Amino acid sequence: MKRVMSEAPVSPDDATARIAALEASLARAHAALAARDLLIDTLRGQIARLRRMQFGASSEKLGREIEQLELALEELETERDTPATETAAPGDTARPAPVRSLPGHLPREEVVHEPPSGACTCPDCGGALRRLGVDAHEMLDIVPVRWRVVRAVRPKYSCRVCEKIVQARAPVHAVARGKATFATLAHVVVSKFDHHLPLYRQAEMMAAQGLDIDRSTLAGWTGQAAALLDPIVSRIRDAVLQADKIHADDTPVPVLDPGRGKTATGRLWVYATDDQASGSTAPCAAWYRFTPDRTGAHPQAHLAAFRGFLQADAYAGYDGLYRTGVTEVACWAHARRKIFDLHERSPTPLTTDILERIGALYAVEAEVRGQPPDSRHRARQERSRPLVNALRDVLEAALRRLSPKSDMAKAIAYATKRWTALSRFLDDGRLEIDNNITERALRGVAVGRRNWLFAGSKGGGERAAAIYTVIQTFKANNVDPQVYIADVIAKIADDWPAGRWDELMPWNWEAPVDQPAAQAA
Repeated sequence: MKRVMSEAPVSPDDATARIAALEASLARAHAALAARDLLIDTLRGQIARLRRMQFGASSEKLGREIEQLELALEELETERDTPATETAAPGDTARPAPVRSLPGHLPREEVVHEPPSGACTCPDCGGALRRLGVDAHEMLDIVPVRWRVVRAVRPKYSCRVCEKIVQARAPVHAVARGKATFATLAHVVVSKFDHHLPLYRQAEMMAAQGLDIDRSTLAGWTGQAAALLDPIVSRIRDAVLQADKIHADDTPVPVLDPGRGKTATGRLWVYATDDQASGSTAPCAAWYRFTPDRTGAHPQAHLAAFRGFLQADAYAGYDGLYRTGVTEVACWAHARRKIFDLHERSPTPLTTDILERIGALYAVEAEVRGQPPDSRHRARQERSRPLVNALRDVLEAALRRLSPKSDMAKAIAYATKRWTALSRFLDDGRLEIDNNITERALRGVAVGRRNWLFAGSKGGGERAAAIYTVIQTFKANNVDPQVYIADVIAKIADDWPAGRWDELMPWNWEAPVDQPAAQAA
């Protein structure tokens, strides 16, 4: 006879103690999770603040601090997303992960998983199976970069009657007597200037796949691609200079100075047009120029033929343009940043008040973004102008009681001295409240600069400017730069007619049928 052993009954006191222990453990777990989430939010805020500081005046120390914070944030986010090994408390419901569909433009490969017994016979009774339906789940997969050799073969034929020899014309080469296709040139260029991989790292990655290609060879391919893109760069420059409104900014770029055994500091300037915020469907464009220094003669020469609105920071080098008929439009983001930096260091009721007033201006802009100029103008007159006038009163009152030498007085004076230019956006719905368009255009340069360290020469800086012009312009118009560059440099090398340059611009270009352009990142 089988004896059944029953567990001893649990007293109410023991049950209460166990529940209390579980609740305490659960509370500790929730507290740990809350502390980790708070730390993640704090790190994100610190990184954002350091990036704002870094853009104005970058330093190696600040860059390293950002990198360390990003690594810490990455580890915390990785830990947060790692499945927990602890057993969940009774009654707890796991939060479902959000279901996100994968992009539709990616190629699909279907792998069918049939039952171990096959799709015909029932494993229990041997009866015939009939299909009821399917359960499908999509996962993102990667196929490593696969290099291949394209062998161009041109058969020769001779006529049996007249002995004439017939053969296809030799295809144009991307590099004279070279071994790279146009797609390879595009890959190297985009990897360096868009994905921020310097050439020596690309050479190392190729070597890992059995390709022994010198960095100097990759540099030659980059130069060839830049030379072929010259006509496109010229057309982008013309498109920018013909605009009624241009956004301008610059950023330092170290340049190798072999004569002194160190690096000098050049500048990369960007002149951008983007009217999408005012409802325009006109194409966006970004034209970059490299100069060995930051004298005002450079922007004055670049924009000598321009007459319109110029939105930029308070750099005195633009003043010569304003004296020749160019209309200055100042940037509220720069004015706010002066106050924000002081507020971060030592918040006061005054800094809080000013930032909240500027935030109200941006709230209006967020509501009218994408609307036509007349709607934006009307909203700004009715809602933003009273806010601007009230802010002016607050700033002037503060200046009367602050020491002129104080940091706060200097930050306020930055705005009051440019009040006419800061207020200009109120009277024209085409204008923007800030110059963030060019700051976004230079963000990739700031990332790449930390990776490829410096331009090798003045010519290297000019090539970088040309390639940034192409890549950033086509990304702004939702065109995949790698597909575009591969196709266009092949057409240009094959004597594309000069009268049809417009067909190769991003707003007119059509991707090859056998290789559709993906959405730009």
